Amino acid sequence: MKDGGGAEHDAWREPSAFQCAFKSATAFQAAARPFYAGGVCRPPRKSEGGGTSSASTASATMTESPTLAELAEGPYFVLALMLDARCLCSMDAACRLILALNNSHRGPWRALGVDIFYGLELEQDGIFEQPASGIEADGSEGARKLAHVDWKGRFRRFRANVRMFVAPFGGPEISAVAHPDEVAYFRSRLCTDILIEDSAHGVYLEVEVLLNPDNLSMAVVDFEAGGCSSITFSPDTGAVIRERKVREAPRKVEGAYIQPLPTVLPGRRFHGLMGLYLHRGRLAFFRRCMGGLTEQAQDLSSSPLEWLPASGETQLGPWETTGSISDLSWAEGRRLTPCLAFRDEGAYRVRVVCVGTQPPLPLERWSAAGDGGGSSWSGFDWEVGPPALPEAAAPEAAAPEETWEVLT
Repeated sequence: MKDGGGAEHDAWREPSAFQCAFKSATAFQAAARPFYAGGVCRPPRKSEGGGTSSASTASATMTESPTLAELAEGPYFVLALMLDARCLCSMDAACRLILALNNSHRGPWRALGVDIFYGLELEQDGIFEQPASGIEADGSEGARKLAHVDWKGRFRRFRANVRMFVAPFGGPEISAVAHPDEVAYFRSRLCTDILIEDSAHGVYLEVEVLLNPDNLSMAVVDFEAGGCSSITFSPDTGAVIRERKVREAPRKVEGAYIQPLPTVLPGRRFHGLMGLYLHRGRLAFFRRCMGGLTEQAQDLSSSPLEWLPASGETQLGPWETTGSISDLSWAEGRRLTPCLAFRDEGAYRVRVVCVGTQPPLPLERWSAAGDGGGSSWSGFDWEVGPPALPEAAAPEAAAPEETWEVLT
């Protein structure tokens, strides 16, 4: 899973350290023996006269040299943690012993999944480390069940499903929207009770917008716990909006908004990349416009032509971020659902391109000016109700009307 610039966002590990370590396997032989304790290699056989045969002597010599089986109980698991998914698949194909070790409860498939899918949950599978079947890790019976978890298969299932949308879309890409105000929810949920801890990384989701006839936004909602609040990022306007429904009929919504990023150029629709990052209980949004079509990009460019695609190729401008724009005080429950909101129906081409643990910009480069605790947010209320009708107008000709009240 890559961003538009081709850089890896997932926490895949480099295999070179593992390969170099095996070149000096003798360095791990002494460390392996306390774990090994003679459980794999057999001692040399004695001859009938009590001596050692030449075959036994050769066997003893072979026993003294390092073997992969000796590394299996100790250093192998340390070395295997340096592998990415592709290298682990290659190792699994090498022999049955490695396949069993990699897929064990202490093995690298489980460790890799816990690292990459940290803070994510699937409805049918729960979080990666603990399947949703009620397995308990502290009891002997639970430990036996955990030993039979297919961690490699679970990793494959998570890797596919965290990038999917729920029905009626049901895939990682949206090509058409049938109704106005359609919302496409991700299959994965953000576990705020895990992500508020002091962790090294959070959860980063990124989508690519290749065809956009009208307007779309990226949002996070708290509907899973019965809440009625959301926070939305509009890549067109560069604004972040917090909303909470306070009344259903007539509908009334209270909220606030802030605009940490510039708008796209007039008459343009947003095309490019947008993402959200949840880390230690705080949200940030990211945007990368195709052609750099923002007012800020136009001002910085010596010529607008420099920001347009060259020779028909897609050219992306620089990454922009809202910074750590909001905490989670607006949300209810411990599960948040990310989604995409479409204003109008039509032909779209929007796809999930990254589900990872790190954002495209380093944390130290984030702007703190848009911190959600500041006073730069503007409040608003809006409600839908019947308009004031002229005396001659028929009741059936009336249409609902939105009334906005901005609170300064």
